[in-house]
Amino acid sequence: MLKLLSGEILKKKTECLVVPVCEDESIYDDPAINALIENARKIKEFKGKTDDSVILYDSAESKSERILFIGLGKLEKIDAETLRSFAGKTVKQLIKKDLTEIVLCAPSPEKLELKDGVVLSAIFEGAFLGNHIFDKYKKDKTAKPLNVVSVFTDSKIAKSCRLLPSRIEIICKGTILAREWVSMPSNEKRPDRFVRSMVKAAEKEDLSFSVLDEKALKQNGMGAILAVGVGSRSKPRLLILDYNPFKNKKSSKKKKTIVLVGKGVTFDTGGISLKPSAGLAEMKMDMSGAASVAATLITLARLKHKFRVVGVLPVVENMPSGNATRPGDIIKSYSGKTIEIGNTDAEGRLILADAMSYANKMFKPEVMIDMATLTGACVVALGEKIAGVFANDDQLAKDIVASGESVDERCWAMPMPDDYKTLLKSEFADINNMSNTRYGGAITAALFLSEFVEDTRWAHIDIAGPAYSKKGGDYCGAGGSGFGVRLLIDFLNKM
Repeated sequence: MLKLLSGEILKKKTECLVVPVCEDESIYDDPAINALIENARKIKEFKGKTDDSVILYDSAESKSERILFIGLGKLEKIDAETLRSFAGKTVKQLIKKDLTEIVLCAPSPEKLELKDGVVLSAIFEGAFLGNHIFDKYKKDKTAKPLNVVSVFTDSKIAKSCRLLPSRIEIICKGTILAREWVSMPSNEKRPDRFVRSMVKAAEKEDLSFSVLDEKALKQNGMGAILAVGVGSRSKPRLLILDYNPFKNKKSSKKKKTIVLVGKGVTFDTGGISLKPSAGLAEMKMDMSGAASVAATLITLARLKHKFRVVGVLPVVENMPSGNATRPGDIIKSYSGKTIEIGNTDAEGRLILADAMSYANKMFKPEVMIDMATLTGACVVALGEKIAGVFANDDQLAKDIVASGESVDERCWAMPMPDDYKTLLKSEFADINNMSNTRYGGAITAALFLSEFVEDTRWAHIDIAGPAYSKKGGDYCGAGGSGFGVRLLIDFLNKM
């Protein structure tokens, strides 16, 4: 649980008071905190450099059982992500000490040249996300998260930001929900089971939902989704989550509708075009786009968002079998376009094509954004910490990149040159799902998707790199990162 504190910090009793310290100058207006820092600086080995730390016990000046000082480095390099990382690392460190409650001191926003809400949001986010422990499948649960994390700040700032802790908690719970879905093993989330899990979470909120099973997919002519799922015993599904604050209000005025589409491949073997064994165990994360979109819809409902957002989630398992789709097969998509299967491992774009065409027809959105762990080529281009953004609207791409910067879910706008479309030409069908060259794979995948969005303002976010991590980071453990939830919430709030 997150709390916001103000007043006289030295009179507040806690197991641990945490004071972040700048290397070169004070970042606090509070004389009491500055006095504590001066005591800490008397210890020779503590300079306030990045990751420097020292603990003082039984301080005469404070009621805290211990005071932990942590270095942030030079002032000019401290930004929101510095604070987010500091809070996450600190919480992880103190979990190991079996503490239950801590207080983090927030530096003066003015001294950091940041807005009040930015400083507090970053510390709250890092602390809450760093406090998450995924041990569902472990018998011995040795670590316990902290019960309460409080952030101390100036009384005036605390008053203006009094609603911030509850809001950040809601958003971070959404991120953690997505993380846990992604980290869950594939035998626990085959398509029907994963959809049930998302529906169960959605039922608790103000969300409408519907599920298209295999029979309904056939009736609707969703040949691309069916082609990917046909090799598995667990049949595909299409889940629609609808957050509509206007559903009970009569008005002739057209209301804004945004559609989010998320790729949900619960395990990707590559199909007949079988993947190599190296890294195959990580293919449980190929439904990260669906997890983030579903968690975003649930979060929007909890936040009582102001306009309609619809999530369209195609969920399949891509398996080889005697029934599996073969390279060279030609299928008919929901849009009516025929697709030649150049590679069965290029399956994500197939299920997204049907989902986006369906979303366009049914909801006529003002903006459509799809999120998918789509291509290894995007990871080669941008690494494991940056998502690629492809859009038919430059401003839309810029807005997504800006939201990524705000929450440090970094994105980079990528090109979509029209002449590259010839690389997807098929001699036998309207389009091939695979480029005829090994180069520019992230671009040609995005160009394939662009054929199914018509005139809608659309962006594709390729999260193949940042969706999953073997090692984890400062405020995220190993496994699913929940990448995209905070990004989409920030983007939608600014629309």
